[in-house]
Amino acid sequence: MKTLNIDVITPSKVVYSSQANSVTIPGSAGSFQVLYNHAPILSTFETGIVKIEENNGTVYRFATGGGTVEVLKNKVLLLAESFERPEEIDVKRAREAMERARRRLSKEAQQVEKVDLARAEAALKRAVNRLKLSGDYKN
Repeated sequence: MKTLNIDVITPSKVVYSSQANSVTIPGSAGSFQVLYNHAPILSTFETGIVKIEENNGTVYRFATGGGTVEVLKNKVLLLAESFERPEEIDVKRAREAMERARRRLSKEAQQVEKVDLARAEAALKRAVNRLKLSGDYKN
């Protein structure tokens, strides 16, 4: 079978290394899928869900905080800020992070203190992404 070699590396360790049929990545300009014999590409990707379909048909989903992807000669290398399986997500911590980010983004907080909006929005997006993958997201 025609497969891809996929390696995912975070700043702390190699978190995934295997062969697969496809990988779907939350690209900066929209999600894209990489299949066997994909054209070479170097791209950034955003906070979102990475989906990997292994050769046996098993599909894995991971929460990621963004990073860089290189595709070359059926090898996919993702350098990810974070990369978590649903069972690795600390739901309580993610909920707390979401609430903290929402408070920082509130009009009241912005009037009282200097809030780094970009940082607070990124934290909110990461927390919501983790909660969605864990199946525990409530608006």
